[in-house]
This record gives sequence, C-alpha cells and structure tokens, in this order.
Amino acid sequence: MEPIRFQKLHPNAVLPQRATPGSAGVDLVACLQEPVQLQPGGRAMVPTGLAMALPTTEWVGLVYARSGLAVRHGITLSNCVGVIDSDYRGEIRVGLCNLGQEAYTIQPGERIAQLVITPVLLPPVEQVDELDSTERGIGGFGSTGKQ
Repeated sequence: MEPIRFQKLHPNAVLPQRATPGSAGVDLVACLQEPVQLQPGGRAMVPTGLAMALPTTEWVGLVYARSGLAVRHGITLSNCVGVIDSDYRGEIRVGLCNLGQEAYTIQPGERIAQLVITPVLLPPVEQVDELDSTERGIGGFGSTGKQ
C-alpha cells in the first residue's frame, strides 16, 4: 500500500502515529505555541502544523473526536467529522468545541483528534423520476422499532 505523505509546516509539528498496532486511526496533535482554553460552549480551530497528500482521488481523510476527550471532558469536533479531500494540501486544522460543564485547556503537543484514511466511492449522480420501492419505504426516524 502506498504511504500517506505528510509535510511538517511547523518545526514543532508531530507526525501522526497509531496508539496501538490495532488502531484504525492515527492521532493528530495540537501544534500550539501556548495552551488554549476552551470555555463551556466555546470553539477553537486548533492547528496540527501538518499538511498531507493522499495518493489518489479514491481516498479520503476523516477526522474524528478522541473518545477519551469527548467522554471525560466534553471536547469534540465542532463539525462532527472533518473531511480532508484528496486534493487539499493546506494545513490540517481541527475544529474543537467544549460541550462540557467546565473549561478545558488544550496543551501544546496534546492528542486532540484521530485521522482515519479510508477508500471513497465516486459514483456518478443520476436524476430519476422515481425510486424503486422497499418494505421500509419512506419511514424514517424511529419507524423501525424503539422510539
């Protein structure tokens, strides 16, 4: 498999690493000059000091919250999942928000998110006059059982 190439845009940037051999993603680290405090309800765009190049348009980088930060402190991504397209070459920055009850300080060098590289399907889009029918049909939001 072709490697994902990363460029350090800042000397303090940390190349992503897997926490364990079985980790699906690599950790993204805050590349900060000084700590950043997130107040409850607050948001911040946190730089990683890295840019990356995916090998082809058939790959995408998906940025997810770190479960420990989310569960323990309410620190999660402001956009739920970040999407890094194959043609993006700018700095990877992570939008974080504090859903917790207390302020949280992000430290320089702290692991703030995880990056998962995954294949992406690129089918053509086609407009049709109607869709095929299914047993479920248009039922959504609780239509298959517990509400």
